[in-house]
Amino acid sequence: MSKLTITQVRSGIGTQKRHRGTLRALGLRGIGTTAEHQDSPVLQGMLRMVSRLVRVERNDG
Repeated sequence: MSKLTITQVRSGIGTQKRHRGTLRALGLRGIGTTAEHQDSPVLQGMLRMVSRLVRVERNDG
């Protein structure tokens, strides 16, 4: 499986509590923070929920 680099690009302020919780679960604490995760169906669902708040890059190396 490939790794994904996830960067928060928009604030979670004003979003639903579930969305803020998803950002925390991804390891993102604020704009500009980055986290790396293994790609999985669970992760894809989380990213779909907060897609407008994050930028995702695939690391196939």
